[in-house]
Parts: sequence; structure tokens; C-alpha cells
Amino acid sequence: MANLATDRWSRRDLLGLEGLTADEILAVLDTADEYFPFATGVEPAPQTLQGRTVLNLILEDSTRTRTSFTLAAERLGGRVIQFHADTSSMAHKRETLLDTARNLEAMGLDAIVIRHAERGTPHRVAEAVACPVVSAGDDAHEHPTQALSDLLALRHHVGRLDGLTVAISGDVRHSRVARSNLYGLTALGSRVVFVGPDLFLQGLDDITVEAETATDFDAVLPECDAIMMLRVQFERHEGVDLDLADYRRRYQLTAERLARAKADAPVLHPGPVNRGTELADEVTDGPRSLILHQVTCGVAVRMAALALCIAAAERA
Repeated sequence: MANLATDRWSRRDLLGLEGLTADEILAVLDTADEYFPFATGVEPAPQTLQGRTVLNLILEDSTRTRTSFTLAAERLGGRVIQFHADTSSMAHKRETLLDTARNLEAMGLDAIVIRHAERGTPHRVAEAVACPVVSAGDDAHEHPTQALSDLLALRHHVGRLDGLTVAISGDVRHSRVARSNLYGLTALGSRVVFVGPDLFLQGLDDITVEAETATDFDAVLPECDAIMMLRVQFERHEGVDLDLADYRRRYQLTAERLARAKADAPVLHPGPVNRGTELADEVTDGPRSLILHQVTCGVAVRMAALALCIAAAERA
């Protein structure tokens, strides 16, 4: 039986890492470690969510996140309802999102997982319903469970999450993952440096903790205990003039560039990878890549998030 860190987690919702204490973040990670042996389904997991129903209210394209939340709940014995916006009353009968959430909750939900393109939507849904809400990402704001997955993978590799220097390189401007990792790593006592061209380091005024920035990737690498590469979000770049050849020359993480970092510095990427853009294939598939381990960690983290939030709601 996995041990839930319920003595350190009392929140009904997980909407972001901004404002979480180090102890709360570690409570999720420690619980995720308890669930990690069951993340791939090879061993039967404790049925922590037996009899519980989780709604996946995923309103943006998603592969890893939708699948891992589904597997997380099902492996813990829960039932998952998949919401499909294109066949819903929201699409054809002008029902609002909040009314949709309230009506579905009235049928008997124990948690709602939501991803939405509009910033703040998970918070608004959480205010509208009584069951726990877990954010699966909103706009370029936060993606808390992805960052927690990254932190778990990093802790597995390095052994700690304090006192590290982590470069987060790429399309920071449009990245909710970058923001959540900044809040998480900073709360745990590590240093984060956002790296990229000026174009990708603009629009960070919403960040509520101090963030270092750098445009010279090669100068930052020797200080790095870990390197997280971000996808160039081409779908958000309408009207933006990006010289892709220059970007690859200055910021693609190649084996030669990786050699500038500390000898055991791992490489992370939240996915999906634009192969040949932010990462060279020999790095994506190389021995220092934690990318697939991050995916496995994602199932364990989402098991922990659902279990802790539902347990907190039941105690309230």
C-alpha cells in the first residue's frame, strides 16, 4: 500500500505551483515516488481511487497529458470520463464552460482535470464546483503536473532538488511548463536561468518570482546541473518573424554543445520534441536524456495529485 503524504497536503485543488511551499511540493513528489513502481502497470497498484469518478475536461490538443491522467486514475481503480468538446452542448447549444462543469459534477464527480487555452480557467472552474480540480495546463500560464513530473525525474537522476542550477532554454515566452518549473525549483532552493533569443524572453511580466535570463546559451552551459529544452510553439507564432536556421545555430542542444555542461548534467524536455530544432537526435535519444523517464514520472505524479486532492476534499 502506497503512503499518501496527507499530513503535508491539505489542498483540494492543484492549479499551479506558484505559491506552494517546498513541503507541499515534496509531499506530491514523495507520494509520486510511492506510486512510481506501479506507473507502467506492470505491477497492480493500490486501489486508492476505487469507486471514484474523474472527468477529463481536456479542451486543448493533448496526447501525453490526457493519456497519463487517464492511466493514473484507472490504475488506482478510478473511473475516467472523457469529455469531447466537439460533440458537447458547449459546441452546439451555447452552454458555458462553468455550467457544463456544474452539470457534470451534479452527476457525481470526485475530481475534474482541466486543460484550457484561456489563462485562469482552471481557477474559475475550481471556484464554480465543490469537487477537486487539477489543472492540466492553461494558456502560457502554468502546467503544474508536468513540472512536478520534471522535478521527479530530475530528483531520480541527481538525488536532490536544492542548490541546483537549471537552464530552461527555448520558447519561454509561450511556455506554461517553464513558469511552473521556475516556481517549483525556486521554492525548493534551486536557481533557474531562462535562455533564448530576446524574442522568447519577452512577455514574462506575469512571473511573480525573480527569473534570470540569458541569450548566450554557450556561456550558461558550464554552470548547469541540468538542462531543460522547450519546444518552439509554432502554433502560437502567427506573425512572428523567427529565423529558424539562426535559432538552430545558437540554441539547438547538440552533443558538442552538451559537452560544455557539467559531465553528469541530464537533459529534459516536456514533449513533444521538434526533432532537429531544439534538440539534435543524438541528444534526444542519448544516454543523458531523461525524456522518456519524465513521461513515466508523469503517470506517478498524476496518481499522486489525484489521490492527494481527493483525500483532502474528503477530509474537509
